[in-house]
Amino acid sequence: MECCVSWLLLAACLFGVVFSGDPEENLDACGIVQYHGYPCEKHFVVTDDGYILQMQRIPYGKKNHTKPVPGVTKPAMYLQHGLLAASTNWVANLVNESFGFLLADAGYDVWMGNVRGNTYGHNHTKLSPKSKAFWKFSFDEMIRYDVPAMITHILRTTGLEQIYYTGHSQGTMVMFAGLSRNKTLATQVKAFFALAPVTTLGHIGGAFKELSYIAPEIIDIVNLFGDGEFLPSSHFVRFLAQNFCDTQLAEVCENILFVIAGYDKAGMNETRLPVYTSHCPAGTSVQNIAHFAQLIRSNLFQMYNYPTKEENIEHYGQATPPLYPIEAITNPIYIFSGGKDILADPTDVASLKPRLQNLKGSVYIPPFEHLDFVWGLQAADLVYKPIIKILAEMEGR
Repeated sequence: MECCVSWLLLAACLFGVVFSGDPEENLDACGIVQYHGYPCEKHFVVTDDGYILQMQRIPYGKKNHTKPVPGVTKPAMYLQHGLLAASTNWVANLVNESFGFLLADAGYDVWMGNVRGNTYGHNHTKLSPKSKAFWKFSFDEMIRYDVPAMITHILRTTGLEQIYYTGHSQGTMVMFAGLSRNKTLATQVKAFFALAPVTTLGHIGGAFKELSYIAPEIIDIVNLFGDGEFLPSSHFVRFLAQNFCDTQLAEVCENILFVIAGYDKAGMNETRLPVYTSHCPAGTSVQNIAHFAQLIRSNLFQMYNYPTKEENIEHYGQATPPLYPIEAITNPIYIFSGGKDILADPTDVASLKPRLQNLKGSVYIPPFEHLDFVWGLQAADLVYKPIIKILAEMEGR
């Protein structure tokens, strides 16, 4: 036995394996939920173009009165993660700090979505993730296929006619765009809560802006990363981290998500870093990163701009990609934004708000950075509980 332990320790040293002792590092989303004593269901949704997406459902909380009652349908909340993230974002903190658990204990049917290309969206009815064809997508396809398919699944499963929706970062982008163009989707969303909202990106800061100038054109980004999954080399991450990361936090500086979105050392629980970094980045396509870079350079909220006018005409019937007309949205929207957010920059958020004809509320949190909305120590008090209060008022509780 001692010999086996010695060999395990030697292997850990040779391959750089670090054991922090937190079992949540090696659990999937449902595993984390169940580890904390909550029920969890895995649901598989097939999009119209063949991607197989796993959703996780927390049907009720720990409190007895929140368990299902025959003949009684509970309101449902759909939680959608951001860029390079996954559904684990909503349950990665302690029980009293994670939105998924707080919602379940407040009596809501919680559904956590995942988009194509992340940890829980790596399957397809025909394509292999090893093929380039699998990765020919950006957030346009998430808007057109992924989110509508997952919402339809929730409605069919629960018998509800509408759901509530909370998105973070890219999760807000796909809903702003979807509501602006998809009339069926608009009838299915009772209210939209946008955390660190993203539409235009003209004032973005940090490493993502740097990336958009290092590789300004699609062909440059493809030459840098390939045309499949976005897997930046450790050398490139270190290059970005030199200017945009606190080098004393090695675990953060080695993670592209933190390098791009920033890390709030004062606002996050550093003991949870191994859990965060074991589940994120969760993956996306190079084409999706290229699409974000286009938005940064154009300062327009528009569809993917193909390399040639001929390709745009083939896809859109016009030489330039169509805009997402967010002025057309009539759904109730509540915005929560941060003063130190380098991705959802305050200037960009300020330009978004007057374009929304049914903005019901806007909460500005000066010290919040981009990832504080999912992992911040104050997120429960400043974001999640206020949302739950709004939900209670809407439900007449």
